[in-house]
Amino acid sequence: MSRRRNDESEQFKVRSNAPKNRGQTFINSVIRQANKAGSRARKAGGRPGARLGRGHVAARFAGQSLAPNARRVTIKTRLVNLSKAGKRSSITHLRYIEREGVGRDGQQGRAYSALSDDADLVDFEQRGRKDRHQFRFIVSPEDAAELEDLHRYTRDLMQRMEQDLGTQLEWVAVDHWNTDNPHTHIVLGGRDDQGSDLIISRDYIADGMRQRACELATDWLGPRTELEIQRSLQREVEQERWTGLDRTLKREAEDGLLDMQKLAEPHLKRQRLLLIGRLQRLQRMGLASERQPGGWMIHPEAERTLRSMGERGDIIRTMQRAMSGRQRELNVFEPGEDERPIIGRVAAKGLADELNDRGYLVLDGVDGKAHYVALPAKVELGEFPMGAVVEATGVGKVRAVDRDIASLTEEGLYRIDLHQIQRTLNAPGRDPEDVLTSHRRRLEALRRAGIVERLGDDVWRVPADLPEQGRQYDRQHSGGIVVTLKSHLPIERQARAIGVTWLDQQLTGDRDIGGGQGFGAEVNKALQQRADFLVEEGLAEKRGRRVILARNLLTTLRNKELTKAAEVITAETGLEYRQPSDGKRVSGIYRRSLMLNSGRFAMLDDGMGFSLVPWKPVIEKRIGQQVSALIRNGAASWELGISRGKTIG
Repeated sequence: MSRRRNDESEQFKVRSNAPKNRGQTFINSVIRQANKAGSRARKAGGRPGARLGRGHVAARFAGQSLAPNARRVTIKTRLVNLSKAGKRSSITHLRYIEREGVGRDGQQGRAYSALSDDADLVDFEQRGRKDRHQFRFIVSPEDAAELEDLHRYTRDLMQRMEQDLGTQLEWVAVDHWNTDNPHTHIVLGGRDDQGSDLIISRDYIADGMRQRACELATDWLGPRTELEIQRSLQREVEQERWTGLDRTLKREAEDGLLDMQKLAEPHLKRQRLLLIGRLQRLQRMGLASERQPGGWMIHPEAERTLRSMGERGDIIRTMQRAMSGRQRELNVFEPGEDERPIIGRVAAKGLADELNDRGYLVLDGVDGKAHYVALPAKVELGEFPMGAVVEATGVGKVRAVDRDIASLTEEGLYRIDLHQIQRTLNAPGRDPEDVLTSHRRRLEALRRAGIVERLGDDVWRVPADLPEQGRQYDRQHSGGIVVTLKSHLPIERQARAIGVTWLDQQLTGDRDIGGGQGFGAEVNKALQQRADFLVEEGLAEKRGRRVILARNLLTTLRNKELTKAAEVITAETGLEYRQPSDGKRVSGIYRRSLMLNSGRFAMLDDGMGFSLVPWKPVIEKRIGQQVSALIRNGAASWELGISRGKTIG
């Protein structure tokens, strides 16, 4: 909860009380005056529902004192429906904004509130679990670096909002200093001080809050000088991004046509030469043309193009910082059907879209290039440690499992039958039981998406164009890209690690992934070191320049690490370790997961002993519950509950 303060410097300043403390007659009078003042704007076309919610009156008066030379503040807003966003949406966002490296000196961000400089984000998240929605703001004053005390600025802003909205507000904030423009993330709870849903009018969200922030910045720093304004505009003339000059040109143009006589009007006279210079810059970029003397045509795609160029420029600067002067060709990963997978180590990571928690990775690739990879929605940055080995793959091709299901479908019906699978899909090395499990898993996923219909036990209604619909579902579900953690260990630590590492998978595979320059050369060196270590362990033999690996190398390495991890668990719990056998089903209560060099494993407790089984994300929601898994070739097909219909491979 916030607290009102009266600094000595402000004790003689006249301030209105919050609307809820005023008499009803006064409220009605203010509303009538506001409606009268705003009637002309509403006739011109206002936002639907703009007057619904708190703050619609204040929004009409906010900013009236702002002059053209007032300080500028940008505010981005997102209203999150917590029931649709998921249970972890709030705590995940709070963790993101308080992450390492965003503080003023590169340290971890520190959350604060109206009363504390060290706010408890877990406590804030728990108090808001019953909220229907949550507001998330990014407040970015143009001169944030000069404000110095962003804590106090944010508290003053939220206090003004309390006065405008007529309620105390529950909020936390984190200042970010890790970009060229320092800014503040504010998370505002979705209830007012009476416990009701906090509804803020659209006018206040769109304009009122920003105008209050501008008023406050201007009070603190004073109006911008003429020199500051001119320097700011001069910088915009040559920029390859959407600027304030572009917004002015767009506003003055009619259907994309701009008459130069408009630039001579009094309100544009001071900017006239700068606007002409910007038009000439847009002409060189192919985004504007002089159709006739005094008449300019602005390309209809100019805004979208300039915004994209601005984003790409930000990406390039991010990649250059990540590589710290190391010479690399820079590449932005744009997945397509023919795009080759990208493998590299995580050189940097962060948020490409801080408001929507969309992350990015910069990968130092084995191909000698640096790759910028935008992560799909809901993929957490915490899954990819710095230095980890990661693979990014585009999603675009039809899945083989969808083609198999379509080939087994007759008259729109698919019936799961082992004998039919064995007869139709007669491919060497394919176990019909594994095929059946993968079909069940895929059909269940497509059922949840509304593509197929389950008619009974192992009977499904399947559309004729299932492969294409499955492809579209995959692209939509993954955002067109899949990013896989190949190893959480840097390759330097993999060289002498016990367990199955990514280096071992390269040694036993057919792909020649080392060599080249940059990270590729480091991989080649690490592969040689790994081979030497395996020779020391008696798991490989050198014959001249060749290295002969032991049979079942990966299984041996995995079992050695699991045995070592099991000894630790046995010492802690007293339970006996039961090593899973291939082709057998393992059951027990899922207690916890362990991140090992060989991957992540789930501990299943059957009451007398425990097993360590390859983990999958889907079982994390079942912690403390009974689960089963079928072990085949070192992998696990998970069965959730007692129903065979819910099998997750």
